[in-house]
Amino acid sequence: MGMFERDTDIYRDRDALREDYQPEQLVGRDEELDTYRAALQPVINGEQPNNVFLYGKTGVGKTAATRYLLQHLQEDAAHYDDIELTVVALNCDGLTSSYQVATRLVNEFRDDTEQISTTGYPRASVYEMLWSELDECGGTILIVLDEVDHVEDDSILYQLPRARANGNLSTAKIGIVGISNDFSFRDDLSPKVRSSLCEQEIHFPAYDATDLQKILEQRVEVAFHDGVLDPGVIPLCAAYGAKDAGDARQSIDLLMKAGDLARDDDTERVAEEHVERGRRALERGRIKEGITGLTQHGHLVLYALLTLDLENEAPVRSRDVRPRYTRFAEMADRDPLVPRRMRDHLSELAMLGIISVTERNEGRRGGTYREYALDMDVDLLLDAMADTVQDVGVHQSVKEFLLEDPTDDFTDARVSDFAED
Repeated sequence: MGMFERDTDIYRDRDALREDYQPEQLVGRDEELDTYRAALQPVINGEQPNNVFLYGKTGVGKTAATRYLLQHLQEDAAHYDDIELTVVALNCDGLTSSYQVATRLVNEFRDDTEQISTTGYPRASVYEMLWSELDECGGTILIVLDEVDHVEDDSILYQLPRARANGNLSTAKIGIVGISNDFSFRDDLSPKVRSSLCEQEIHFPAYDATDLQKILEQRVEVAFHDGVLDPGVIPLCAAYGAKDAGDARQSIDLLMKAGDLARDDDTERVAEEHVERGRRALERGRIKEGITGLTQHGHLVLYALLTLDLENEAPVRSRDVRPRYTRFAEMADRDPLVPRRMRDHLSELAMLGIISVTERNEGRRGGTYREYALDMDVDLLLDAMADTVQDVGVHQSVKEFLLEDPTDDFTDARVSDFAED
C-alpha cells in the first residue's frame, strides 16, 4: 500500500459538515422560512418582487435560508413560461463602496472578455452600464447582497430598488435581498433607503440548544457512520454553540473538529473528550487570530490587563490600567499612547470578545464609567502574546503559568519583577 490509505471508519461524508453544504430541509427556522417564502411569492405571480432585508447574528441561518429558498424558487419558476428569473448573489465582504458593488454587478452580467475594472470610471457611467445590463437581461432579477453592512455608503441601496420608478429600467423587474449581521446597520441607513430596502424585514434570532441539536442530528445522519458518536457528543456541541451566541456554524465546526480528532487518534468512536479537545483547539485558533490582528499597543494593553486580572485587581477602570500599560510600553521601547487611544484598544478587545466590559453608574457624584476584566483562558492569551511577553519580560503574575507549560516561546524571556507597579 502507498503512504496514504483511505480512512472511512468515522465519516460517511465529511463534506456534509462544511459551510457550503446545502441540506435538503432547513430545521429550526419554520417561522422565518414562512415569512421569507411569502415575501418571495410575488416572483411566482409574475409581479414586481419585494425587497427583503434579513438581519441577525452570524451563524443563525440567514444565508442558508436564502440559498435554500432561492434554489426552490428557481426550480419552481422554471415551470412557468412567462417567468424568466435570474438570481445574482454577491458577498460584500471586501467591498466598501457602492461603486465597487456596482462594478461587480456589471461584471456578473458580462462574459470574461468584457469585464470592467473596479476603478477609473465615473460612478454615473458605471450605473448606466448596470442599467443597460439589467434591462438586456430582462425578466425578474433578484440581487442578493450578503454582508451588505460592509458597504460604507448607501448610494447603491438607494439606486437599485428605485431604478424602475426613476425610469432607469424599462423591462427588468428588480428585487433586492440584503443580509446583515449588524443589527445597527438598518438604523444607520437614511430614511429614504430604509423605506425601500427594508420593505419586508425578517429577523433571525439566535438558535437555542434544542434547535442546534436538531441541526447537528440532521448533519450527523449524512456525515457520520451509524453509531460512531457517543450519546453526549451532539448535546455537548449544541450546548457550546448555544453559549456562543446560538451560532450553528460554530456547533458544526466543533463537531467536525471532534470527528477529525477521533480519526487522528485512530479510534472507532467520537467521544465527549474529543469535543472538549476540539473546543480548546478551535478557541485557541480563534483567539490567536483575533490577537494576531491587533497592533503592538493592543498587545501591551491586553498584557497589562491580564497581569492586573491575575493579581485580583479586575474588574478595573482604564485609568487604573494606564500606569501598568505605560510601564510595559517603556519596557518594550515604545512611546505610550494617549489615554483616549489606549481606551480605543480596550474597546477593540471587548468587541473581539477577549475581555469583558461593564458599565457602572455612580449617580450624579460618581458619573458613569467602564470596568474591564478578562474573558479568556490565561494560557490561550499568553500563547497568542508570546512576542509581547518576550519584549516586555515575564511579569511575576504570569510566571506560574509559563512554568506550568514551559514552551520554547518563553525560554529566553527575562523575568521582570516590575517593582514600580
